[in-house]
Amino acid sequence: MAVLWLEDVDADDVGTVGGKAASLGELIGAGLPVPPGFTVTADTYRTFIEEAGIDEELFAAVDVDPEDSVALREAEDAAAELILETPLPEDVREEIVDRYRAMGDDGEAAFVAVRSSATAEDLPDSSFAGQQETFLNVREQALIRRVKECWASLFTQRAIYYRQQRGFPHAEVDIAVVVQRMVDADKSGVMFTSHPSTGDPQITIEAAWGLGEAVVSGTVSPDNYVYDRERATVDEVTIADKKVEMVKDAETGETVTMDVDDERRNSRVLSDAAIEELVALGERVEDHYGTPQDVEWAIYDDEIYMLQSRPITTIQEDAGSGGEAGGSGRQGDADDERAGGVAGDENDDADVLVDGLGASPGVVSGTVRIVHKLDHLDQVQEGDVLVTEMTMPDMVPAMKRAAGIVTDEGGMTSHAAIISREL
Repeated sequence: MAVLWLEDVDADDVGTVGGKAASLGELIGAGLPVPPGFTVTADTYRTFIEEAGIDEELFAAVDVDPEDSVALREAEDAAAELILETPLPEDVREEIVDRYRAMGDDGEAAFVAVRSSATAEDLPDSSFAGQQETFLNVREQALIRRVKECWASLFTQRAIYYRQQRGFPHAEVDIAVVVQRMVDADKSGVMFTSHPSTGDPQITIEAAWGLGEAVVSGTVSPDNYVYDRERATVDEVTIADKKVEMVKDAETGETVTMDVDDERRNSRVLSDAAIEELVALGERVEDHYGTPQDVEWAIYDDEIYMLQSRPITTIQEDAGSGGEAGGSGRQGDADDERAGGVAGDENDDADVLVDGLGASPGVVSGTVRIVHKLDHLDQVQEGDVLVTEMTMPDMVPAMKRAAGIVTDEGGMTSHAAIISREL
């Protein structure tokens, strides 16, 4: 069978449906609020490339030196062409479309999120955060193309580089695809059920207006709420200047990025009551898995939905105190900005030039390299401090060379911050 409903899979099915789909099925089985959906299995991808006879050519094309940016770019292009230009068998196409149509309401076609779910992701020591693609507000006309684009995203430059750095052979990683009903979120974000670096008993919630992709991608600087689990209280509230939000365009149905209106831009996204609800759900998820979790969530019409949960991969047993080696330098962007990611001299009497929200423990110094375009990444040398508006997954090779990272936007729960801590 090419397609399985999410409610029919669980944690034992990672090899069949990938980490993301298996986790969603597990959450549904635990009675947590998860939007309905189905998964195109990893076996479907594997059968597709083998029966079409493109598998050997595909794996040969991506067997390149990960430090060679030109070779990586050529490998990505070659893989995408092979997968996207090879026709999908008609029976597989029909099964996917039939499941999609069954998700509609009252004759209305559903808007869905199409998300990659690799068999080597959301693992205890490797998140693969941001390495494959997600497409939002997809309808039938674009569905099959988006599924194949998710398959092709197994071989983006960043994914090839990340797998080779983490020791995962390309030919041994398969990819499933999750097709899930969209939550037309009023507000959304990410929750860590323990501190992502130290493992301290605090829940960190980052929240912004609109769809959560703005938070996980680092497009927006989100509010940051810290809940002390031992004292059962909201400990810190940092209200960010939330310049943009991702929403569904009412006319076209497409996902667009819009300016946030002045009234909400510096307003608090989550009330204490909403934080309490999220904390309760987060603790249920952590209790179910028995390990600290990184949870994506969305709120629509005051109802909370769980969109993803994966283990926190970056808790360090020897995490130290002091400054931060990676963070968002959002000086003046928050009402209650707390220090972290301090750029300046280590002496107590030195002038602080920039402070912001820390993402990873440590103190570093190095030559600053300001990056405005991906073309400038080659200028980042070993031990430099990378400074940019926001990091993107394609920056991973340069991020690995850097000793520290400072960004204008984004939070400690963004994909870029997760990858930074892993590196």
